[in-house]
Amino acid sequence: MQAHHAYAIPAYDQARHLGMFKLHQGFIYVIFALLVICSPYACAVELTIYTEDWPPVSFKNGDKTDGMAVEMVEALKKRVGSNAQIQLVPWNRGYKALLEDSNVMLFTVGRSEEREKLMTLVGPVAVSRTVLYTRKGNAAKLLSLGDDIHEVAVGAYRGSIFADTAVKKGFKTLDLASTPQVVAKMLMMGRFDLWSEGSIVVPSVLKEIGHSVDEVEKVMVLDSLELYLAFSSRTPLATIKQWEDALRQMKKDGSFQKIYQKWQPNEAPPLEVNRLGLTAN
Repeated sequence: MQAHHAYAIPAYDQARHLGMFKLHQGFIYVIFALLVICSPYACAVELTIYTEDWPPVSFKNGDKTDGMAVEMVEALKKRVGSNAQIQLVPWNRGYKALLEDSNVMLFTVGRSEEREKLMTLVGPVAVSRTVLYTRKGNAAKLLSLGDDIHEVAVGAYRGSIFADTAVKKGFKTLDLASTPQVVAKMLMMGRFDLWSEGSIVVPSVLKEIGHSVDEVEKVMVLDSLELYLAFSSRTPLATIKQWEDALRQMKKDGSFQKIYQKWQPNEAPPLEVNRLGLTAN
């Protein structure tokens, strides 16, 4: 029979193969470590957080920022471990940062199909309606115009969903101002006869300018309105999911409802949690 001889691997090749094995093993360890480190929460980034002066949802109270949504976001910050300060800025500034900058959250933002193409929305954190208001005693005359009411100028604040909704509903002339308070003053001075605004804030906005909700009346409801936390397009999904999970937990344990009913005692809080827009689930 022919003898079979074992083949001995030279010492040099043994060392080379051992080195390659250790290199591959080390590479696997690195990949594993990155996967562990980049778990959804560990890879979350700190946000720049903006809101606007829109009482009672968000407003300045002395030297601090206050309001229903502010209280919610502060509670969410604790759950996600965020140290970011909530900055109250004009709407246009916050919205511009949301569209142009990385890692920005703006609240509250009304949901629309157009906005879902530009950002991620998490919520809703509040539900309202977009309503046309006029000065007390003026609604019947405006409604008697029929379709010609669309020729009447509508006041709204610049860049708002309330201005956009009025246009969508066929109103042809807008009179825009920088804040809801300025628009409300213009209505009460007779600058225009229709004011497009969210029903959730109208009593507080009027009170802030020295008027009462009894001095205005509804002309018509233009649309329902869900309000969300909005995240800029260049915000990591891990960060968005962290806030989404925290909001889900708040709604599950009842802490969200407690805050909502403190500020809106006669309204039912929205209990679902959706992630819409660029990273919709």
